Amino acid sequence: MLNFSGNRRIFLARSPIDMRKGAGSLASIVEYGLSMDPYAGDIFLFVGRAKNRVKLLVWENSGFWICAKRLERGNFAIPPNAMAPDRPGTLPLSPAEIHLLLEGINVHHATYHAHYHRPPLPPMANPAPEGSAALRSAVAASANGGERQS
Repeated sequence: MLNFSGNRRIFLARSPIDMRKGAGSLASIVEYGLSMDPYAGDIFLFVGRAKNRVKLLVWENSGFWICAKRLERGNFAIPPNAMAPDRPGTLPLSPAEIHLLLEGINVHHATYHAHYHRPPLPPMANPAPEGSAALRSAVAASANGGERQS
């Protein structure tokens, strides 16, 4: 499982790319197309034209990591208006957003589904009136460590 810790920034490239590109080509897109530093350790997410393939590019101490995922069916849940050939640049994502995107969960169409809630308990009947002698002796007994007063 991939871990997207909070100390790395995550960016979604807004223009779709040719998914045949490798580390060098993707790093060039980051540096010259997005005007960002590919060696800063940030995570760059690239999406193919059909939106069924993604690649992640990350620089680690000694080289680039490329992670790729291809969906057998369906598309990735890309935020609306995030991807367009005429929209250069990047869209920052949180670790939660990238997990949801990679799992195919579209948060922009999410709905709340009702689930079980325990019904409220009926109010308890008061067994003894507040001023009763039985209640006073029970309170006094608990205050004295269980000894009854006479």
